[in-house]
Amino acid sequence: MTDTLVANSSERIERARAALAEKPDGVVEAIAAKADVTPAEILSILPEGAAVVVPADQFLPIWDDMSSWGDILMIVHTEDIVLEVEGALPSGSEGHGWFNIHGDSPIGGHIRKERCTQIAFVDRGFHGRRSCSVWFMNADGRAMFKVFVRRDAEKALLSDQLARFEALRSKLANA
Repeated sequence: MTDTLVANSSERIERARAALAEKPDGVVEAIAAKADVTPAEILSILPEGAAVVVPADQFLPIWDDMSSWGDILMIVHTEDIVLEVEGALPSGSEGHGWFNIHGDSPIGGHIRKERCTQIAFVDRGFHGRRSCSVWFMNADGRAMFKVFVRRDAEKALLSDQLARFEALRSKLANA
């Protein structure tokens, strides 16, 4: 049985690497689908430092920090929709089994925080440009949602948000 698991794991990694090699700056979910692996498996084979993973128990400190970044880009990517919403992350509170976010922002709702198993700080090329985002990952190996550093009119990452992203990543990676 163990040999089968190792073989399956090895085959998955080979498929993931081949798909990533074809489009190294493509959409992670599309690369994962092509290889029949999870997005988490794609993140795990990115070059060192491109996906820094921290434990899910850092959910609240990360959320609280990002809620002071100004307007961000939140993306929810499923097989059926890529929903993009720009706005400030409202502060949240826990209640009735949910992490509830409400405020003066187009971003609002309820998150099943306990489904978050890890958080990845992703810094990689995306269609020829640097992209920085924070992925809240579930046990299925998929992003529950992602928070991206926004871009200015010239498509450059906003320097203040980029500095906040890098500082938070560094702080948590070295904790």
